[in-house]
Amino acid sequence: MTRNRTLIVISVVAAFAMLVGVAIVAAVLLTDDKSDKWTEPKPAATSAPSGLKQFYDQKVKWSSCDDSARCAWITVPIDYAKPDGATTKLRAIVHPADGGKATGSILVNPGGPGGSAIDFAKTMAGEFGDDVRKKYDIVGVDPRGVAESSPLACLSDKGFDAFTETDPDPDNADEITALRKSITDLGQACEKNSGELAAHVSTVEVAKDMDVVRALLGRSKLDWFGASYGTELGAVYAQLFPANVGRMVLDGAVDPSLDAIGSSLGQTTGFQRALDAYAKDCVKQSSCPLGNDADAGLAKIADLMKELDATPMKALSGRDLTEGQAFYGIAVTLYDKTTWTYLSQGLDAAFKGDGSVLLRLSDIYFDRKEDGHYSGNIGQVIYAVNCLDAVDHVTVEETEAALPRFEKLSPVFGRALGWGALGCADWPIKVTNPLPKIEAKGAPPILVLGTTRDPATPYEWAKSLASQLSSGVLITREGDGHTAYTSGNGCITKAVDSFFTEGTVPKAGLVCKESD
Repeated sequence: MTRNRTLIVISVVAAFAMLVGVAIVAAVLLTDDKSDKWTEPKPAATSAPSGLKQFYDQKVKWSSCDDSARCAWITVPIDYAKPDGATTKLRAIVHPADGGKATGSILVNPGGPGGSAIDFAKTMAGEFGDDVRKKYDIVGVDPRGVAESSPLACLSDKGFDAFTETDPDPDNADEITALRKSITDLGQACEKNSGELAAHVSTVEVAKDMDVVRALLGRSKLDWFGASYGTELGAVYAQLFPANVGRMVLDGAVDPSLDAIGSSLGQTTGFQRALDAYAKDCVKQSSCPLGNDADAGLAKIADLMKELDATPMKALSGRDLTEGQAFYGIAVTLYDKTTWTYLSQGLDAAFKGDGSVLLRLSDIYFDRKEDGHYSGNIGQVIYAVNCLDAVDHVTVEETEAALPRFEKLSPVFGRALGWGALGCADWPIKVTNPLPKIEAKGAPPILVLGTTRDPATPYEWAKSLASQLSSGVLITREGDGHTAYTSGNGCITKAVDSFFTEGTVPKAGLVCKESD
């Protein structure tokens, strides 16, 4: 499966935290010291896959970190086909259970690919219900190549600035060449600056890492909460290790069965659906920059994108707002209904000729600071991972033939997401561990959560993933925004918390309404 080159799937928790200009923090501050209640785990007495015993049995040194948490480095092979070859290190954090000795460990992943699970673990340690926190340690492991786990080094800050400024909607042969070259240049930079690791950050390899971590935590089963791309990582783990699956929740599901064009069409549908919801809400307010007619307002946004395609707009600090950056700036605000106000501010300024707000929102999408430094590598890791997962490569001719379908779905996002289907066709690093077909036969019930107006992972993807998993159980949240559990919906919270604490499997097809 190929993701498009214009869209990063990140968790709504991360997106909102960045929008308000703060670090990702737990909703409930972890102030009491639990480190003295936590006993260092011994590796689980489970058999290791052939040739990997030294990794499953390694001695891990845990030390205090981040107030009450414990942190450690875990060693894994860069190439699982060559376990005696070079290795890389993963950074792991454990937030000990509130009830003393934990009965389990929930590993969490926020998506991306490229989001920091260490940051997400701190968030989720405050988001999970009290009953869950009494029983479980919350564990975050930054995937190989991400954040603190031997992060991939690819383009420089200025180089990635140029990458984000590349026209995502090429109008001629030269612009098509530039778009394709930007992907090739990124891949070559990853290979040059990160060596062998650049070819081994696939989802399959990360899933194998998670099984090493499971064993080192002393657990015979992996309990998992994955959001966004974290659902794909969880599903791949379940496919590879069905007998090791414990209680698994996949929130904001990715559909791993889709090809490049299908994936891009799905996200086009999702983002336009979310933009439609924003417009209908906005025009009810007297200060709405779209006026008082939703359809006319959407046309106004589409016209703005066309104008930016022709001529970038001036912004602060001497930078210009391009069509691509406006795309990112609009998209990031659609992850959570509470951030729609930022979109109104950005559009209001842009309609008046000032691109500063949308440009700042675009920077937030990529975690670009005002000094021009990128504090994370999510914007580059997403290509490195997705392009090692993908085996289908779309041609320029196939892309051009599909563009009318994209434009019909979304005058605002369609063409950019359509060209994004080219995705990994020009990635220079060979695929060696493509995504497997997902069935996970033999795994226990797996909860799959979908939100009806999720922009980044449309609801249809949750329905599809639940049907692909032999034990998938679909739960629906009616509402806006990306992912369900942290939305504040009491019905969703009850279903997930009861599943983790009691093993209660909700009735398949459970629908949680907006008022719940």
